Amino acid sequence: MRKFIYFILAASLLAACKSDPHFTVKADIAGSDGDVFFLQKRTDDAIITIDSAISRKGAFKMRGSVDFPDLVQLISVNTYDRVYFYLENSDIKITGKLDSLADARISGSVTQDEYQSLMEADKPMSEKYNNLLTGYQIARQTNDTQKITDYQAEIEALEKEMITMQKDFVKNNPSSYVAPAVLRGLVYEMEGDELEAVIESLDQHVAEMPVVQELKTLATAMKAVSVGQKAPDFTMNDVNGNPVSLYSKIGSGILLIDFWAGWCAPCRQENPNLVRIYNAFNKKGFDIFGVSLDQSKDDWLRAIADDKLTWTHVSDLQYFNNSAARLYAVNAIPSNFLLDGSGTIIARNLRGNALYEKVNELLGQ
Repeated sequence: MRKFIYFILAASLLAACKSDPHFTVKADIAGSDGDVFFLQKRTDDAIITIDSAISRKGAFKMRGSVDFPDLVQLISVNTYDRVYFYLENSDIKITGKLDSLADARISGSVTQDEYQSLMEADKPMSEKYNNLLTGYQIARQTNDTQKITDYQAEIEALEKEMITMQKDFVKNNPSSYVAPAVLRGLVYEMEGDELEAVIESLDQHVAEMPVVQELKTLATAMKAVSVGQKAPDFTMNDVNGNPVSLYSKIGSGILLIDFWAGWCAPCRQENPNLVRIYNAFNKKGFDIFGVSLDQSKDDWLRAIADDKLTWTHVSDLQYFNNSAARLYAVNAIPSNFLLDGSGTIIARNLRGNALYEKVNELLGQ
């Protein structure tokens, strides 16, 4: 009897082990043989290797488990080619070629299918956006002011369309594990209250994801610097090493706090627009307070000189650990806050023509 009971117990334990949630990644990568592959995920601080394998005539297998579906990369250590996909506890197959690994076909992951559908819907707009950016750069190089204005208007309209599509995806797919990643990319375009409301609409199993918990914390911080709130004061050194407080620049006019960096291409692209607005409205009461997320003082000063940014600039040269950026919940740049004469935030993240029109509305008469 004891042997029989032991047999039943052992069989039950074995069945339980086999039924534990896990993933199996089976790959067939033509052109690889003896190549080392890493399965990795990115965090804010590091790249974590989940598993590794060596291909044999193109084939290899990886196995493990994840708490939640997560966006990962399969990378060839030998060639640095890679493909991104959503890893979840299921049987996943990857079929492709080593010299075009990014185009590999992924099957067996429901979350990946959802992600792929979103990418396919976004593809025409992304291609159009890239073409518009190319045209805009050419117009900038030839100093064609009319085309620059036209391209800016088209780019801004398309950006709004892309944002709307992504917001609709999150709204219509509250049970999708892709939704939090999309939502994270939309934070720049949202106020804290809106972000909090979207998080509350997510299904419970999705809301338990670590990224959603991070977004909850961010939403709380964003609410403290939302439109209508008093801008928090801070003090930071200027280009000469002298401390300058935000509120020393606030007066009867309006002030733009501009978070930027010399290494940030979109920031440098926006700088000519800031110069245009500053020159047009500075004598009417418009000023800019530049906060740099640079790490090198030389690079920071060079960017200021090259872009002819003649307003006050401060930085602690701490990259995204910049104390003012943390205070204002800035996790992407360029980012800005428009303040009235009392230091109240009246607008956020206005760029291009939208910023010009807002300043003109306030000071144009």
